[in-house]
Amino acid sequence: MTDHDRPPYIPVPPRPPADKAQGGETGTDERLALNRTGSFEWDLDARTVDVDEAGLLVFGLDPKTFDSRPETLLERLEPPERVRLEDAVDEAIKSGSASYSVHVRVPVAGGDQWTHVQARILRHNDGQAHRVIGLVRDATAEVTHSAFVLALEKRRQRQTDIVERTTSALSRAVTVDDVTAALTGPGGLARLGADGLALGLLDNTALNVIALSGDSLEVVDELGSGRLDPKFPLADTVLSGRPRFVSSLGALTRRYPVLEPFVGQLKFQAAAYLPLVAQARTLGGLALFYRERTAFNPDERNLCLGLAAIIAQSLQRATLFDEEREFATGLQSAMLPRRIHDIEGGEIAVRYHAAWSGRQVGGDWYDVIALPKDRFGIVVGDVQGHDTHAAAIMGQLRIALRAYAAEGHPPSTVLARASRFLSELDTDRFATCAYAQVDLATGTVRVVRAGHFGPLIRHTDGRVGTPQVRGGLPLGISTDFGDEEYPETRLDLVPGETLVLYTDGLVEEPGADIEAGVRTLIAEVSAGPAGAEALADHLSDRLWERWGSGDDVALLVLRRSPDPGSPRAPRLHQYIHQADPEGLSEARTIVRQALTDWDMAELADDAELVTGELLVNVLLHTEGGAVLTLEVLPEPVRRVRLSVQDRSSAWPRRRTPGETATSGRGLLLLDAVATRWGIEPRGEGKAVWCEIGPSVPPTTAPAPPDPDPAPGTDPDPPESSKLPESPEPEHGTAYGTNGRTPKS
Repeated sequence: MTDHDRPPYIPVPPRPPADKAQGGETGTDERLALNRTGSFEWDLDARTVDVDEAGLLVFGLDPKTFDSRPETLLERLEPPERVRLEDAVDEAIKSGSASYSVHVRVPVAGGDQWTHVQARILRHNDGQAHRVIGLVRDATAEVTHSAFVLALEKRRQRQTDIVERTTSALSRAVTVDDVTAALTGPGGLARLGADGLALGLLDNTALNVIALSGDSLEVVDELGSGRLDPKFPLADTVLSGRPRFVSSLGALTRRYPVLEPFVGQLKFQAAAYLPLVAQARTLGGLALFYRERTAFNPDERNLCLGLAAIIAQSLQRATLFDEEREFATGLQSAMLPRRIHDIEGGEIAVRYHAAWSGRQVGGDWYDVIALPKDRFGIVVGDVQGHDTHAAAIMGQLRIALRAYAAEGHPPSTVLARASRFLSELDTDRFATCAYAQVDLATGTVRVVRAGHFGPLIRHTDGRVGTPQVRGGLPLGISTDFGDEEYPETRLDLVPGETLVLYTDGLVEEPGADIEAGVRTLIAEVSAGPAGAEALADHLSDRLWERWGSGDDVALLVLRRSPDPGSPRAPRLHQYIHQADPEGLSEARTIVRQALTDWDMAELADDAELVTGELLVNVLLHTEGGAVLTLEVLPEPVRRVRLSVQDRSSAWPRRRTPGETATSGRGLLLLDAVATRWGIEPRGEGKAVWCEIGPSVPPTTAPAPPDPDPAPGTDPDPPESSKLPESPEPEHGTAYGTNGRTPKS
């Protein structure tokens, strides 16, 4: 019969040679018996097992009735234990192992006994096992102690994990809101090992519950914030300064009878009420609730007290930070304008965010300054540094710059004097800023900058331009170096366009190049809503919170009111940058789309052709951009008027190109397509206009408009500006025809 043909083998104690006591000494058998240890010898071939008396006692068998059968020992075990023992022995014999060791439970009077079987396998020369000899012993005390140690170690490891995870979460908390978020947010209760939580802070004579999570007593409305009454457990703990450990709801109501009516609403069984004390000052109280716990041993009480100490220290640090932050932001707010007055012809929105660093208030500022002749100045700036000294300098510099601007000085002079003022303060700080004088009646914006970002302009179609604004050195530095030159750049803000000024905190992303931040800002300005307030909120939410709060941010958004005309006489405006092929193409598309929307699609081809010709002339032969205005003249005959305004004082002239010439035909084309056209002066520049559509009978020609129209409104030019009808005007003076016969 092979090993596989035999039934499962069970170790049976082999009996080693007797070691009898001699000379009054205790022999081996006696010593093993005293230690509840016996021996066995198992003959695999004969299928018998010889177990000494001590070994049989370990198995709970009577030596007088034991029949030496392995099955008799096997029957003493429960089925799961029997299978586990069989598997261990069979695996050892078949694998060629020299020994095995296994613990099994043996039912005895009074309960289960853990029995340790340890044996050696004897084999023939061919490796075939034939005998097993070994020991069996009562290991109940050993296993029980080991299980106790393991459970104790597991419990202590759990307590250590609770402390470590809670400490780690609170180490990142800066404000009181951060502390409550760490305790009540995802995983908060699991970190504390509790099923519910209530956190209350002292506020003079009141106890305000600022955090609740899970099962708690304070979920009952009648037991909420405000009560510092010793009849309630959390208030009692705060007033007495002593922790309360409650192992059952019965014990809770016996100590606090006022809670008796609410027992049915409570879902916990035990609670720990802990005072929050830091530097001998009671800050409030913490209550931890447990659904199943019935008692608190010393280790668990120490764990709760340790958690309370950690939370108290975090709250003290966070409260101090909140107080410092309130002081810093209050100081900063006191130095900024309390409110921005409404402006005629547009809207302004400002935003300021303080750096998230306690007392380290920054030096960013914004301002809007009323100027003569319905103009106003706008400014954003940044004083070097992030401390109260920077804020103090900012306050002085803002007042000085406001005074210089209000005196009526041009922008370049305002910054030169501000630089001199900062230098005379005898401080080592410098400042950057961008300042602009704005006239919304004409759309003129005169910008200067001192080491600062230039403005962004969002056009009516959503595109965002970055005009090239020349700049000078930062304020203070320019005076020290004797270079107070701040060149002025003129921009034209057409109706519906938006100008954005900002400080570096809005575009600085930690670990990234600042140019990437500027590109992101441009994308957000383009994607944001049109209104100034809505766009300011959009930028504040999307960028300041995205980058973080390591720097303060000042933001100013100015939008010129749209000028859509009327339903019968609609109007649109568009600004095209110098050398902007994309803007030129988009302008042609906008003109065609507008005429289609206005039910004048039959004029779209001519209007689109003229738009391209007039804009190309400006963009090629001047040094600036162009303002395109398209409007409908409804009376007496519905026509389209198209105007292109630039800042060049040189008027275009008609040429007679040869057959091979590649240019010079633009005015000839205009003359052939337009019903009327002409040129009129506009401040520093001019506007070339044309009308497309049916001509107006002389008796019903419209009256001349205001002789000083605003840019972008483009009514009919005054008679004094119209050129006499002539196919060949004087060389180099003007070009144009008025009242020409309409095309057939």
